[in-house]
Amino acid sequence: MKYMFDTINIEDIKHYSEFYPITGITSNPSIIKIEGKINFFNHFKEIRKIIGMNKSLHIQVVSEDYDGIMAEAAAIIKNVDDKVFIKVPVTEQGLKAIRALKAKGIGVTATAIYTKVQGLLAMEAGADFIAPYYNRMENMDIDPKAVITTFAKMIEKYNYSTTILAASFKNMGQVNTAFECGAQTATIQPALLHTALKMPVIKKAVEDFTTDFETIFGKGVSIVDL
Repeated sequence: MKYMFDTINIEDIKHYSEFYPITGITSNPSIIKIEGKINFFNHFKEIRKIIGMNKSLHIQVVSEDYDGIMAEAAAIIKNVDDKVFIKVPVTEQGLKAIRALKAKGIGVTATAIYTKVQGLLAMEAGADFIAPYYNRMENMDIDPKAVITTFAKMIEKYNYSTTILAASFKNMGQVNTAFECGAQTATIQPALLHTALKMPVIKKAVEDFTTDFETIFGKGVSIVDL
């Protein structure tokens, strides 16, 4: 069970990485849009400096045809680094590109997955990660629990090396359910984790513990003072 940050905001990555044990950073054109017109390659190289080479970095192509996908993937690998996982939407053209990229030894994250057939084909094509869109599936009346569970069962049954990288969440309940269904990794906006640990009941419990301690040892006294 692993977590990634679904953001390219430099300050958020720096700040929240101090608290949360993430294993990588994911991105897509919609996430980039939030930051505006960035210096594309330099921005991702800066992210790599922050997270290091031992964490994964996932960058999505924009082209929809095979030749365009392959050209963009080559540009990303050349201008960022050769450890980047290229995110490719699972379409016919995308599947062709996934197979070709894996033949070249390039890491691939198959994305924009809404259906079982997309994920299963991406697994067979050799994708390192498959990214089912949890909340988007729910919005389309597709059962994300059934989709993710199927992927997990097939990975276990046939020993695929693919990792389920669940994405598209609106709350932590969805994240937890994705893990329960067999997702090994979830990519989440840092604010979602931050909000989850800011629940009033958690704050109240911590304050009560402090009050009880101070009742015994005196106000403002900490354990290091004893």
